[in-house]
Amino acid sequence: MATIAVPRPALPPKNASQRGNTPVNSASPLQTLGLASPPQLPGSVPIPIPNSPVSLYEYTSEEDSGSYTHSPSPSHPRALSQASLLYPPDDFVRLDGEHVSIYEIDAASVAEALDYASRQLLPPPSLVFPWLHGLHPDNHTQRTYFDGHQCPPGNTPNCLRAITIVKADGNLGFARLKGAIAPSEFMRSGAAPEFIDADPLMGLSVRNFHIQPTKVAATSDIIVYGLDPDESRKVAWQAAVAQQRWRNKQHAHARNMPVYNTFVCTSPFSAFEENHGSLVAIDVSGNPTGQVLDLVQQEHEEMRNMTETSQICHNVYLGPSPEPGSAEEQRFDVLIECSDTGRLDPSAIQFIAEHPRELPRPTSICFPSSGSIMPPTWSQAEADAILNTCKWIHHISHNTVPESHTISSQNRDSDALQHVESDKSTADAGGRKILIHCPDGYTESTLLAIAYFSYNTGLPVPDAWLRLHTTERRNFFAYPSDVSLLSAISPRLLCESPMSSGKSLDDMTKLLKAEPSWFSDLDGSLPSRILDYLYLGNLVHANNPDLLAQLNIHQILSIGESASWSEEDLQKWDSENICFVEGIQDNGIDPLTKEFGRCLEFIGEMSPLRVHLMCNRRD
Repeated sequence: MATIAVPRPALPPKNASQRGNTPVNSASPLQTLGLASPPQLPGSVPIPIPNSPVSLYEYTSEEDSGSYTHSPSPSHPRALSQASLLYPPDDFVRLDGEHVSIYEIDAASVAEALDYASRQLLPPPSLVFPWLHGLHPDNHTQRTYFDGHQCPPGNTPNCLRAITIVKADGNLGFARLKGAIAPSEFMRSGAAPEFIDADPLMGLSVRNFHIQPTKVAATSDIIVYGLDPDESRKVAWQAAVAQQRWRNKQHAHARNMPVYNTFVCTSPFSAFEENHGSLVAIDVSGNPTGQVLDLVQQEHEEMRNMTETSQICHNVYLGPSPEPGSAEEQRFDVLIECSDTGRLDPSAIQFIAEHPRELPRPTSICFPSSGSIMPPTWSQAEADAILNTCKWIHHISHNTVPESHTISSQNRDSDALQHVESDKSTADAGGRKILIHCPDGYTESTLLAIAYFSYNTGLPVPDAWLRLHTTERRNFFAYPSDVSLLSAISPRLLCESPMSSGKSLDDMTKLLKAEPSWFSDLDGSLPSRILDYLYLGNLVHANNPDLLAQLNIHQILSIGESASWSEEDLQKWDSENICFVEGIQDNGIDPLTKEFGRCLEFIGEMSPLRVHLMCNRRD
């Protein structure tokens, strides 16, 4: 179940007619990339929203060019078929081989065909799933799962006609068209080329996204292009043979499948660069053009932006690991990398504090990652080490050395003593900059970040947890073991904090006893902030209304399952602020398309007011 949460002030109740007139903001965040509109992948199609004048099931029959708006029986041979400018291929030059044929196509026709395909409607989910999840005959676990949900048998659908773009040499690092794949991703070449059977042999998964390009290629017209015309023709002939062999197998099982064809692009790659730049993802020199959305790169960039390095305390920063030798790395004096291989060693950071001029800049040390110190196994020594690490981070960031270390240093040589005294005398210099980091800036560094933030601010761990997210605007992820560990050492973090020097024991006891109710139900994670007003959470978050209130989340869109709230909580939130989408499970079977309009309308009501809203699912 997915839950979306949005913070906003409570709204007066609305009746159904008022709610239906609320416009939905359809502006695309991808416009910030300089793209006129969200780019379409080859073969992808917009999903119509309910009440759209175009029916979800409006297709063109191959036998009849007319359209219809009813949904024929899926068992009817080729009842629904996506239209394509490539079929029938009568307008293209045909090259005949011994047993198969291929067709020639130029760059302009490729662009037209892709544009047309991008505007075709998707077939009903029931016609392509669970086939697209992968149903290998020998994978009894996967097949039993879908049989138990009374799914169709998962035969290859005959309603698909996609376009698969193939770069002949398989090197996608240069001269890459949008959506292009390598021949090896879908086909075994050689004397008897054939399509790859990508269905997993074992295991249960409804997220086999990696097999989808391979499976869709078998239900596509294939366009082969490249820098070497001879190589392009060779790969095109191989693809045509693979298509023919695949078609023969389908006929052997009495499956009436459409005829798919292979095309070879006769235009040089420069024709795409000069006349169809929107299709060029990477130019011939290997440079990304910025004209095509690379989903993998976009995810990487969004993650980097979400966890961009920022200061959380005086001279202490939190963020992703910088590139070695980069200008970003040179901003800092000390780098603390949190990882699974890190160990607790406060003496290392103590040495950095006491010998600033004897070490390179930046100096790197390690610390255990979040979730790596389990409550049943951690000892008092580990608690001491975490606390001492926080102390020395504070001293380095403020250019101070505790009095006890200055006195004990009298037993050292005079040079070391002068160095420590020099550090103490330059406390007003501002201190050295420290970066607490991990590869994603989101997960492994959370344990140390919250521990130090609590120590530095003098806030109890629950308050530090929230403040780090709300005030400092950090997104992070922690584990249940981190909650237990930080809760256990919270009294020491608070009592030994520099901010607690003027507080009485009674004051600190009251702070520790005032643990908020939401903290006992916390599993370590907070809902993920997608936009300033939009969060993505899970059922655990949805079942913690006090936590949502602390995050200023006042609306919930719950998909699949409703939260188990008390009557008192339901009355506090008001039914107008909660939208439940029932009968939908995150099981790879239930379609959500019919609910998009309702969901977007609910979110659209929140967004103009910047009310915090959370969408939640089961996991």
